[in-house]
Amino acid sequence: MKKILLLLLLLAVLVAAALFWLSRNMDSLVKQGIEHYGSAMTQAQVSVGAVNISPSDGKGSLRDLSVGNPAGFKTTHALKAALVEIEIDVSTLTKDVLVIRRIVIEAPDVIYEKGATLTNFEAIAQHIASSVSSTQAKSDKAGGKRFIVEHLSVHNAKAQASAAFMNGKTMALTLPDIDLKNLGRAQGGLRADELAGAVVAALRAKLSMAANFDNLLKSSGEALDQLGSTVKGLFK
Repeated sequence: MKKILLLLLLLAVLVAAALFWLSRNMDSLVKQGIEHYGSAMTQAQVSVGAVNISPSDGKGSLRDLSVGNPAGFKTTHALKAALVEIEIDVSTLTKDVLVIRRIVIEAPDVIYEKGATLTNFEAIAQHIASSVSSTQAKSDKAGGKRFIVEHLSVHNAKAQASAAFMNGKTMALTLPDIDLKNLGRAQGGLRADELAGAVVAALRAKLSMAANFDNLLKSSGEALDQLGSTVKGLFK
């Protein structure tokens, strides 16, 4: 009996030590995970300056988040954000559907580039979908983890647009604030690729409202004529 008690005591100490280590190192682990898996899933360079997460209430923030572009695009990045705030329902961490209470992206620098066939955001969404499908094929769990986002907001964005004929140069656009609520609620949760697709669709809809954006995305000579001689000269 004494040996059993000693064994249980030792196990308790090891578990406590592991939890203590995890709590002290969670931020760096999340940072590494975002950069490693984010880059692999998007096929673009993803980096984070710092991560701060509270395991007790699920609130956290990412600082200096940067998402580059997949191969073939000429602009410097797809998105940069000095601050992203996030809040997770910690009671759903071990469930099949993870509930994210809110994601707030404040004053991001967004570049929306039209390539030969796809925009950079559409390409990123496709890479995420491919990565998720590959992971699911290897998983015993059909469907995998799903997500509900109760509130996603993008405020005060600095938006730019580019197209293939512009050779990496951009045109400034006014991007209205984006507020999406209950993403995935009606479906009982969205896969990661479906969630990415919903966000891309919302961003595309907002950017399409900007002046001359539809013309800007056309790479033909006719579109250049429509944009006018001033713009032609600007991007020579």
